Amino acid sequence: MDVAQASLRFARLALGSVFAIGTMLLSAATMARAEDTVAPANQWTVSFTPYGWTPFLNGDQTVKGRTVSIDVTPIEVLEHLERTPWMSYTEARNGPLALYNDLFYANLGIDASAARTFGKAALSASLGVDLEQAIIELGGAYEIAKWRSGGGSSTAIDILGGARYWYQDMAIHLDLSAAGVEPVGLNIRADRAIARAGSVDWVDPVVGGRIRHQLAPGQELVLRADIGGFDVGSQFSWNTLAAFSWQIAVCEGVTYAGVLGYRALDVDYEQGSGLNKYEYNVLMHGPIVGLSVEF
Repeated sequence: MDVAQASLRFARLALGSVFAIGTMLLSAATMARAEDTVAPANQWTVSFTPYGWTPFLNGDQTVKGRTVSIDVTPIEVLEHLERTPWMSYTEARNGPLALYNDLFYANLGIDASAARTFGKAALSASLGVDLEQAIIELGGAYEIAKWRSGGGSSTAIDILGGARYWYQDMAIHLDLSAAGVEPVGLNIRADRAIARAGSVDWVDPVVGGRIRHQLAPGQELVLRADIGGFDVGSQFSWNTLAAFSWQIAVCEGVTYAGVLGYRALDVDYEQGSGLNKYEYNVLMHGPIVGLSVEF
């Protein structure tokens, strides 16, 4: 089974269980406070969650008509980060309405000295890939149903809608001495040619939903899924998240909670043709750990 088929099957399984949009809810906006009080009506609460996401990367990247297939592990991602990444999730909630923002930035570079650890290459002359990527999501959620069960547990269902902005700057390094490498459209440096895309960006509309299940006071499980693209930006994208949060402490009205989860994000974007073709068809999936601060 190739990457595209595996991604499609994964997406169908995830989207069959939960409706969704947006990026992720890593913190529980309705987490029960230690004093077991209820927030007054029409009062906003805000949660801020810096997090770390170390994903596998599986798929194909095309720059200037040259394609490489990548298969990178989370360890390789950590080893080849060129700049300090930034990842955070913020949500503001007032009753059933929530507004959220998710920020992801990472710069991954693998040069010739590390080419063997980079993974398989469809283009045998590949020496590595540089990828700078930012993903910014803005959206809203609305609670359409909520019910309580015994033992202090409750379940809520939200519908979601928003937009996910993608920014990429990618370059493929090629060995000029290898057979089949045509220098047309490439930047030549000694025995190396670089296929550089420059800045590429697009915006995907996203729609979906999430389930928030409070297992006990201070403990919540969040399941989220969304789909997007629809040929507006990318051809198609999907995103799923399963996250568990638990209350660590409450200090002067501020609640601190730990977050553990797993996220998968797949996108298929393409523009141009021939030697001007750019394509990013990659599945990113891996564990998430974070700390949520709610006030």
